[in-house]
Amino acid sequence: MKKDLADIIAPPEITIAPNHMKVGTKFARTLFVANYPRYLSTGWLSPIVNAPELMDIRIFMHPVDTADTLKKLKRKTAQIQAQLMDQEEKGLVRNPLLETAYQDVEGLRDSLQQAREHLFMVAIYITLYAETVKDLDILEARVVNMLETRLVYPKRATFEQME
Repeated sequence: MKKDLADIIAPPEITIAPNHMKVGTKFARTLFVANYPRYLSTGWLSPIVNAPELMDIRIFMHPVDTADTLKKLKRKTAQIQAQLMDQEEKGLVRNPLLETAYQDVEGLRDSLQQAREHLFMVAIYITLYAETVKDLDILEARVVNMLETRLVYPKRATFEQME
């Protein structure tokens, strides 16, 4: 019987559970980055990239339509302005977070309209591998801790390991 390449390199079994999957003799779990901070320094991902454990890191970047983004930013600017005016009318103390958000949105709108900036949708997926589910939990806790110390918040890809 002749085998094709897919049969030769395919693992002997794949078992899918809600929070992990078993590929051959290894257990795997995928995390995705759900929230980024306002700024990230250069090399923020290097502790994970340089970790000795077995893992796959995938980064996908897709350009975002500028016209559509400008419409959304215009709505967001109006929302923030309304919140600022509402707080001012109520006599509340100024809100630096809202003011910073307003300045950021306006700066981004200016940069996009003048074509000085381009937006990209960035998705980061990290698949961890371990010999046991317990080792997988320990590795996940370490990776999550490394990310959260940089205000990057990952989540498990529940029921989506194959994708």
